[in-house]
Amino acid sequence: MSEKAETRRAVIIGLGLIGGSIGLRLKAAELPGLEIIGSDIDRSSERAAKKSGAIDRGEHDLAKAVRDARLVIIAVPIAALRDVLTAIAPHLAEGAVVTDTASTKGDVMKWAAELLPESVSFVGGHPMAGKEQTGIDHADAALFDGRAYCVCPTVNSSPAAIKSVVGLAQALGAEPLFIDAEEHDVYAAAISHLPLVAATALFNLLRESPSWDDLGQLASTGFHDMTRLASSDPSMSNAIWKTNREAIIHWVDRLTEELKRLRGMLSDAQDEELFKLFAETKLQRDEFIANPPRRESAVRGPEVDRGRALLDILVGGMMADNIRRVGKIPEMMEEARQEAAPADKKRRLTLGEKMEEGIRRDLEKMEREREEKAKREGDD
Repeated sequence: MSEKAETRRAVIIGLGLIGGSIGLRLKAAELPGLEIIGSDIDRSSERAAKKSGAIDRGEHDLAKAVRDARLVIIAVPIAALRDVLTAIAPHLAEGAVVTDTASTKGDVMKWAAELLPESVSFVGGHPMAGKEQTGIDHADAALFDGRAYCVCPTVNSSPAAIKSVVGLAQALGAEPLFIDAEEHDVYAAAISHLPLVAATALFNLLRESPSWDDLGQLASTGFHDMTRLASSDPSMSNAIWKTNREAIIHWVDRLTEELKRLRGMLSDAQDEELFKLFAETKLQRDEFIANPPRRESAVRGPEVDRGRALLDILVGGMMADNIRRVGKIPEMMEEARQEAAPADKKRRLTLGEKMEEGIRRDLEKMEREREEKAKREGDD
C-alpha cells in the first residue's frame, strides 16, 4: 500500500479555542496514519497550533488544505462560516465529510445545502463546551470531556458521514447527542445564549450605576460567577444573537416573566412561598449537578475504542450497526426508553424528560405565535 493510501487526512479550519482543542485531543490519541492539517486566517495561529502539537502542519491556502481530506472540521466564528463554505466547496474530494462547531445551526445548515456539492456530506456539529477566553493559547485537550456534542444530520447526510461525526465526538471524549437543527437553536438559546444575555445585562446594569465605584469594591465570587460570560468574544456573541434572534427573544421574554413573578412575591411579602421556591430550586439544582439528565447515547452496544472508531470511519469502516439515517434516531431513542421501563408498571419520567417536554411545549408555543403573527400581518 502506498504512503498516500495509508494517510488519513483531517483538516481543522479555524485554530482558536475550539479548533485548537480538537487538534490537541486528536493528536493526543496518536492514531496511526492520521494527519491533521490546520488552517487559519491568522498565520501566527497556525504556527502556535503547530508548536503546541495541535496539528501536524499548517496550510494557509484553503484549497490545498482540504484537497484529499476525508474529514473537514470548520471551527471558525459563525460570521465567517459562509465564506469558508464558499471557499472550500470547489476543492472538496468526492465523499468528503464536512462538519462545523458553530453555536447556532439553522443558518449553517441552509448555507451548507446551498453551497456544498452533492458529492460531499455535511453534518452539523456543536460541542457544548467552551471558555470565555479565546484563541489557541487557551486550547485544552480535555475541553470536551463528558460534554454533550450536538450532531445535526441533514436528510441527505449519508450514514457514513453521520458515523464520522459521531466518531469525532467520541474521540474527543464527548457524548454525541442527535438533535434537529431548529430544536438545537431553541435549546441553545435557553441553556447557552440566555445566560450570555443575562450576564451582559447584569454587568451593564451595575456598571452604569452612579455607585459603581463602591459596588465594584464589594463585588466578589457571586458577581464574578454570574457575569463571567460577559467577557466572551463580542464578535462571537453578536453573531450568535444575529443568527438566533427569535429563539433568544422568546427566552428573554420567559426570563422577564419569571423575574416579574419573583418581584410580585417580594412585593407581596410572600415569605413562605419564597422560602419554598428557594428550597425547591436548591434541591433541583443540586440534583441536576449530581445527576445531569442524559439522552440515550448515539451509539448503543459494547464499549468501543473511541480513537479506533474514528480511524475506522476515516477509512470507511463501520462503527455500529444500529446507526441509521436521521429519521431512525427518534425511534432508537424511544426504543431505549421503553427498554428501560419496568415491565409491570408505567415508568416515571426522568427530570431530563420533563425538561424536554417543557421545551417542546415552548417550541409549539413559538410556532403558534409565528402563525398568529403571520395571520395578523396578512389581515393587515
